[in-house]
Amino acid sequence: MPETAALPESDLLQQSQNGVLWLTLNRPERRNALSASLIASLDSALTIAAEDTSVKVVVLAANGPVFCAGHDLSEMVGRSEQEYRDLFQACTRMMVRIRQTPQPVIARVHGMATAAGCQMVAACDLAVASEDARFATPGVKIGLFCTTPMVPLVRSIAPKKAMEMLLTGWPISAQQALAAGLVNHVVPTDELDAMIERLCESMLASSSQVLRRGKQAFYQQLPLSEQNAYDLATEGMTQNALCEDAQEGIQAFLEKRTPKWTS
Repeated sequence: MPETAALPESDLLQQSQNGVLWLTLNRPERRNALSASLIASLDSALTIAAEDTSVKVVVLAANGPVFCAGHDLSEMVGRSEQEYRDLFQACTRMMVRIRQTPQPVIARVHGMATAAGCQMVAACDLAVASEDARFATPGVKIGLFCTTPMVPLVRSIAPKKAMEMLLTGWPISAQQALAAGLVNHVVPTDELDAMIERLCESMLASSSQVLRRGKQAFYQQLPLSEQNAYDLATEGMTQNALCEDAQEGIQAFLEKRTPKWTS
């Protein structure tokens, strides 16, 4: 992880480095629990990043021994109905923002990712976990079913595995998460950053305009029927083929040279 110049008291550290924006949860004393303030900070940072053409990839990371323990339960006692609704709606907006952010978003996971922390991993486009990582949706154990974490989870892994996690609260290991499709890679802890760097370098070598188009199309077609997905994809490829970077990429391939992207 890159060094950051943010103030120590900030609950979200931000560092841009060679086209990669690192957003690092910085509440290690609270197991990086998602307070209302941290949720707002993440939502704001992602919103700003979406408009920043210098940002090609976003990495979500965390300080301390835990990736994210979910919602900050100290903020969830004795609230009104509207206060609970506002909190969960704010968290949902932030999670959706991860998907709507045009740049690829990678979760860098170590330690535990539970409840809304597991939700955040599932919401990211890619995820790399250390061998010690664990994932769980244990809300049922405290009388609060992980209904919102369920939404991206069941869109990432098989329904029966998701239901087992939700009904029992049992954690799964990094290797189980890999087999289930929740994460892309599992590596030793000391190789976590190297794997993140490999993924970033691969994406940085491509046109960011094309990656943005591709990410948008990927999530647009997911809920569609096969024919409707093909219709959307056909129009998407048509418009993509017309863009300057596609023409440059094809020409560079034919001429056996490195393409020069516009973005």
